[in-house]
Amino acid sequence: MMRFGALLNAPSKVRGLTNANCARYGRGVIASALLAGTALAMVPGSAEAAAPLQASCQLHSAGNKIKRVVYIIFDNVHLRRDNPNVPSDLEQIPSLLNFLQENGVVSGNHHTPLISHTADDILTGLTGVYGDRHGSPISNSFGIYKADNSSAVFQTSFVYWTTTTAQSHPEAGENLPVLVNENGKNAPAPWVAYTRAGCDVGAFSLNGLAIENRTDIANIFGSTVAASAATPDYEGVAVHCAKGSPLCGNSFAKPDLLPDEPGGYTGFSALYGNINVQPVISPSGPVTDLDGVVITDPFSNKPGFPTDFDPSATASLGYAAKMLEAGVPVVYTYVADAHDPHHLDVPNAGAANPNNGHAYGPGEAGYVAALKSYDQAFGKFFSRLKADGIDASNTLFVVVPDENDHFVGGPPSPANCNGVTTPCTYANVGEIETSLDKLLLSERMNSTSFSVHSDDAPNMYISGNPAATSTLTRTMEHDLDALTATSPITGKTDKLSVLLADRAEMKLLHMITFSAQRTATLTMFGDDDYFFETGNNSGCAVPSTPVCESPGFAWNHGDFQNQITRTWFGLAGPGVERKGRNDSVFSDHTDVRPTVLTLVGLKDDYVHDGRVLAEDLEPHALPDSLEDSLFPYVELARAYKQINAPKGSVGVNSLVAANRAITSISPNDGVYNRYLTTIGAITTERNALAGAMITLLDGAAFKNQRLRGGDKVEDLIEQARRLTDKVEDLAGH
Repeated sequence: MMRFGALLNAPSKVRGLTNANCARYGRGVIASALLAGTALAMVPGSAEAAAPLQASCQLHSAGNKIKRVVYIIFDNVHLRRDNPNVPSDLEQIPSLLNFLQENGVVSGNHHTPLISHTADDILTGLTGVYGDRHGSPISNSFGIYKADNSSAVFQTSFVYWTTTTAQSHPEAGENLPVLVNENGKNAPAPWVAYTRAGCDVGAFSLNGLAIENRTDIANIFGSTVAASAATPDYEGVAVHCAKGSPLCGNSFAKPDLLPDEPGGYTGFSALYGNINVQPVISPSGPVTDLDGVVITDPFSNKPGFPTDFDPSATASLGYAAKMLEAGVPVVYTYVADAHDPHHLDVPNAGAANPNNGHAYGPGEAGYVAALKSYDQAFGKFFSRLKADGIDASNTLFVVVPDENDHFVGGPPSPANCNGVTTPCTYANVGEIETSLDKLLLSERMNSTSFSVHSDDAPNMYISGNPAATSTLTRTMEHDLDALTATSPITGKTDKLSVLLADRAEMKLLHMITFSAQRTATLTMFGDDDYFFETGNNSGCAVPSTPVCESPGFAWNHGDFQNQITRTWFGLAGPGVERKGRNDSVFSDHTDVRPTVLTLVGLKDDYVHDGRVLAEDLEPHALPDSLEDSLFPYVELARAYKQINAPKGSVGVNSLVAANRAITSISPNDGVYNRYLTTIGAITTERNALAGAMITLLDGAAFKNQRLRGGDKVEDLIEQARRLTDKVEDLAGH
């Protein structure tokens, strides 16, 4: 097993401005609580005496070894190298990488859904279902066609779990939960499995689990509070309590309402916002980071949550540690990327943009310094938890980035720089901002009215909501396919559209929700050097320029390329095989939830889209029905992923086939019309087959139903192989 860290001695340096591509648009002394009763219990004389255990928390792991769960989500922290000479992000955080490899497994064969963007990726991992079942496959915002279809209103995907579109955008005319499931109800919440088992769940900067904006504040506290609330007091922090938890047995708690939750959810409470969490978990004063500095909002200079939603590792992990030490056994926390210069979340740091608001390239001094600070933070975090009696012998650690990125910029100087001993510099750093409407008009004379979810894979909403076969839609698709631009980085002419997906293909890729009003006309998976929008390009020196390089943002995601969609995960703790780095198993974000629940012995009231990664777990950690079914389970699961995952064989090849048909020109549009019939039949076949397969997989994992090898399993696997072959042929492979 390789250890990293010997060369990593770059000096620390400040970080600043957030990356707009994953930024969360639109966010903006009380007496101590009496923690009475038996729900929090100390274990005298044990290694865990420093941190209380919640006696009511009934996790059912193998041998009852898992007492806590620490779930860390990174924003765009990479396992693979962006420059072959520069150690990867994770290589430059050896305190984390070595911990995971020595106590569990790190897989670099892990994938995102589509589109590959922060909110969709986080929600998919939290729930174990794709965007068509959690409501936001297009993110970090999505369009909602108005009732008259005249235009689309854009709804942020960053909301508290129960917030509705009517609360956020009544003008859209849709009254559904933002996070809507396939039945038109609020998607099941990820903390429920734990709180029903008697376990409190803490969250720091996690989409859906905590308040994200003033609409959310009004949803929970009412419009009067929301109108005057200081957002650092209310946003970004929450504790969802088990029934009877003393942490919520006080005036700081509010009802934790989930009216659509399967099986009902009544009598539960939660603490929302630092103003209500801090007095309970840190009654002596403000919560501090791992360096002992008060966690502070950089915009208001007020103690509390950093409202740019880009917390540093020391702040995020410091708040998580405080929750764990207060007896919260399950904690979710989010850490910002290191390649953008972020505001500091310490007192008197100010809200100015560091590095002139410019992104870093691989190996730049500011990037390396940020990763060094992350390495120091994780070292302090694991040491502090160990002193609290919390380590990989009794705690499950889960680490999942939301997605990877594609770096947009020129070559480094010097060419052989490694960033650590020889800093890299760049003449060009920044995505190429591109105004789609201006290019369509100048190159194709197409003045059709539309709006887009701006991205390097823009989702387009044509005004009037035309049908897939309409002349308006088909002309737009052909014109998008014909667009080119001269790269300001390379000077070469680039074809801007790489692959087009229509509504039929988006349905196969799990991108169509319960609400027809949210269905985009099409998605253009573009050249990943480009960021597509409409109107003026705000990052350009001359905003009216239709194509320019913008130095503020240099790390693109959302697209389909492997550099973006192939990411990693790490698991460490009881029941996890100590495999170190192991990329042998294909997985995606939907697999994280069922794997974690299997390890802790809990289950959801719904069937996941993902499967248990049994190959990475010790056999004794599996339920008896799964352990007894291990070989047929693994074979069936692997076939299932290839037909159902957006980055599986069927998803990848169908996108190629769709693009070929969408861009075709034939008499009476015959090629495209035949494709619509074919892809519709394939999607129906895939859904039926995937449904049969996941029923068996879910039964073995969560319903004590042994999966016997034999004709039924072999027949399903053979059907999956025939389907993958059919779609490969359709793609011309």
